[in-house]
Amino acid sequence: METNAIILICAIGIVAILVFLLLRWIFSLRRVVAPNEVHIVRQGKSTLIYGNTDEQQQSQGNAYYRWPVWVPGIGVDVLVLPLSVFDIDIESYDAYDRDRLPFVVDIKAFFRIANYKIAAERVATVGELKEQLLDICRGAARTILAKEDLEGIMGERSIYGEAFTKEVMEQLTSWGVEPVKNIELMDIRDAKGEEVISNIMKKKKSSIERDSRVTVAKNNQEAQEAEIESKREVDLKQQDADETVGMRRAEVNKKVGIAEQQSNQAVEEEKKVTAEKEMNVVSVKVVRQAEIEKEKTIVDAEAAKKKAELDADAQLILTCKQAEGIELEGKAVAEAEKQKQLASVAAQTELAKEVGSNEGYQRYLIEIRKVEAAEKVGLKQAENINGADIKIIANASSATEGISNALDVLTPKGGFNLAGALEALSGTEAGRALLDKLGITQKQ
Repeated sequence: METNAIILICAIGIVAILVFLLLRWIFSLRRVVAPNEVHIVRQGKSTLIYGNTDEQQQSQGNAYYRWPVWVPGIGVDVLVLPLSVFDIDIESYDAYDRDRLPFVVDIKAFFRIANYKIAAERVATVGELKEQLLDICRGAARTILAKEDLEGIMGERSIYGEAFTKEVMEQLTSWGVEPVKNIELMDIRDAKGEEVISNIMKKKKSSIERDSRVTVAKNNQEAQEAEIESKREVDLKQQDADETVGMRRAEVNKKVGIAEQQSNQAVEEEKKVTAEKEMNVVSVKVVRQAEIEKEKTIVDAEAAKKKAELDADAQLILTCKQAEGIELEGKAVAEAEKQKQLASVAAQTELAKEVGSNEGYQRYLIEIRKVEAAEKVGLKQAENINGADIKIIANASSATEGISNALDVLTPKGGFNLAGALEALSGTEAGRALLDKLGITQKQ
C-alpha cells in the first residue's frame, strides 16, 4: 500500500510538473504588441489585426497568443509591420536624362502603412515590403528624370519630389502604403568617369561669378554716382559761396578800379595837353622839313628830267642809226637771197633788168665786189706775214683811233705802204740785212 501511494504521489508530481510546464509554455505564447508595431495574425482563413491602429483598421487589441502554425485549429501565422513612419533610401541610383546623359541620384522617401490587411496580403515580411517600395521609387525616378534635361533637373530639383510622389501614388495604394510627404531628390552627381554635372556646375559657377561681378559693378557705379552727386552738391554750394564772395570782391575792385581810372584819366589828360603842345612844335618842324624836301625834290626832278631828255635824244639818234644800218643790211640780205634764187637764164635776165633800173642795188653790187677784192688781198697778205714776228706801234689820241690805224696795215692801202717800205729797205745795205734777219727774201 505504501508503494501505491508513492507511485500515486510521483504520478501527481509528474502531472503537476507537466501542467506547470504546459501553462508556462502557454503563457510564453502570449504576445503584447509594441506601441510602434502592428501584428497581422492569420488563423486559418481569418486575418486579425493587433496593435494601436485607428478605428478603421478594426484592431483586436494589443495582446494575443501566438500558437505555433503546426497546432491544429489554433495555429497562427504572424506578420509584424511597423506602425510608425519608415523610410526608403535609394543611393547611387544610375539615371539618364532625355539626352541620355548619365548621372547618379540619391532619393529618400517616407511611408506609412495605410491598410495593414492589404499589405499583409501582398508581402510576407517587412523587408519584402521595403524591397517592393524601393523598386517602385526607382521606376518612378527613372520615368520622370528621363523626360527632362539634366541642367533643368539640377536647377529645379525641388519640384521633382512632387512628381515622384504622384507617379507612385497608384502603386502604393495597391500595396496598402501611403507617402508621409513628397519623395525627396537628395543629391545629383556625376556617374563614375563622367564630368557632365561638373561642367554644368562650372557653367553655373561662372554665371554666378558673372552676376556677382555685374552686381558689384552696379553697386560700385551707384556708389560712385552717389559720391559724384554728393560732390556736385558740395561743389554747387561752394560755387554759390565763391560767387557771393566774388561778387563782393568784384564790387570792391570795381570801386577801386573806377577811382584808379579817374586818376589815370586825369593824368592822361595832362599828358594829352603836354603831348599836343609837343606835337605842335614837331608839326611845325615837320612842315618846314617837308617844304625843304619838296623844294629839293622839285630841283632833282627838273635835273633828272633834263638828263632824261638828253639821254632820250642820244638814244633816239643811236636807235635811228642802228635802224638805218639794220634796214640796209636787211635789204642787202634780201637781195642776196633773191640773187641766189634767180639762177636760171630767165632769172638772170630779170636780174639784169632789175640791176639796170635800180641804182642803189648797183652801188651795193659794186661795194660787194670791193669787199671781196679787199678780202682776197688781205688773205694773201696774212699768208705772207703769217710766220713773221711783227709788232705794230700805233700812235693816236685814243685807243679806238690807234686800233683803226693799226688795222690799216691789213687794208690795200696798208699793203701798198708796207710794200713800198720794204722796197725802200731793200735798196740799202742795212735794209737788206734787216730783211734777211726777218726772213724776207727779195727777188732780183
